[in-house]
Amino acid sequence: MEQQSCVTWRTIKVNGEHSVEIDDDIAAEFPLTIRLDGEEFATLVCSPSDLTDLVVGFLASEGIIRAIEDIKMMSIDEDRGFAYVDLHRPQSTAKEFHSKRIIGSCCGKSRQFYFHNDARTAKTLIGGNPIPAERCFELMKRMQMSSVDFHLTGGFHNAALYDKDDLMEVRTDIGRHNALDKLFGHSLRQRIPTRQCVIAFSGRLSSEVVLKAAKIGCPILLSKSAPTDLALRLAEDLGITCVGFIRADSMNVYTHRERIAGL
Repeated sequence: MEQQSCVTWRTIKVNGEHSVEIDDDIAAEFPLTIRLDGEEFATLVCSPSDLTDLVVGFLASEGIIRAIEDIKMMSIDEDRGFAYVDLHRPQSTAKEFHSKRIIGSCCGKSRQFYFHNDARTAKTLIGGNPIPAERCFELMKRMQMSSVDFHLTGGFHNAALYDKDDLMEVRTDIGRHNALDKLFGHSLRQRIPTRQCVIAFSGRLSSEVVLKAAKIGCPILLSKSAPTDLALRLAEDLGITCVGFIRADSMNVYTHRERIAGL
């Protein structure tokens, strides 16, 4: 049975001295356990939508797969909350490196990675077509207007991928990392050349979000929210254009401004 992203909860809404009983839309929270080559690998707490994209994107982000062809078989049992994945080449090191914290450097730069898989999978990005500032405002507005679940509940993060032909794919989730992993999985399954794409994102530009963009291979990252200093240092090293605080007709361009035309 297909799970729903939103559920209805009987709620008492209080407004000043008045109260009324209503049916309120609430974001669903769903645990999904990934069994990789017959062994439990990770449990994701997520929204129960686009689960195939989520599993593919998560495994790619963790460095377990490089392409969709690495997966031999995958099935999802939504009733029990399990995703079963078999690889053509089972990785004996998968568990050893999953979420193992390290600090490393690259090419003499003081780049800090949280986990071993970040050092293996985050790509330094070059190129990418410049876009005008007006398009940043437009893409962010379109992303925010597209999320029905967010407007119903206020409990979701949104992430949108725009290609050079201005086609949009939106993914939503209660977890901001999950929303980006769903985009990653979609781009791998559809073989989208992400080097010419733009990501619009609803959440804060943290270091993990910048690393996700690098793994996806997308050089322009737009957000309505604020960045962190480590995120911007990573973006400088990884060649990612970070634009934050996109509100109406204002924004802050933090890194690699050459991709915003006219600056």
